[in-house]
Amino acid sequence: SSGINAEYGAPPSNDLRRKDRIVRYKPYVPKEGEDPMSEYMNLLAMLFSMCGLMMRFKWAAWAAVYCAFIGFSNSRSSEDTKQIFSSFMLSISSVVMSYLQSPTPMAISYFS
Repeated sequence: SSGINAEYGAPPSNDLRRKDRIVRYKPYVPKEGEDPMSEYMNLLAMLFSMCGLMMRFKWAAWAAVYCAFIGFSNSRSSEDTKQIFSSFMLSISSVVMSYLQSPTPMAISYFS
């Protein structure tokens, strides 16, 4: 104990930590009425619409529309309407673009 803090290598008089600013970590506990379903559905809508646009999967484009509708119906009025609107419009555009590229109806391959 030669006056040097063995744990940090600095003398105790130069300790810059402020004890009044230390806040212990508390994990986030969701409130009773809080449901993240609309955020999950908006994320799924964007992922499916990107699959529909990039890989020309019509089923993914329709799944994006479905997820966008669910995300819109589960959203609260206090949420960001730009994100909801953009996921909805992206899903609609993926359906339109997939049918503009190949206008044939969607074939269900495992039934034929």
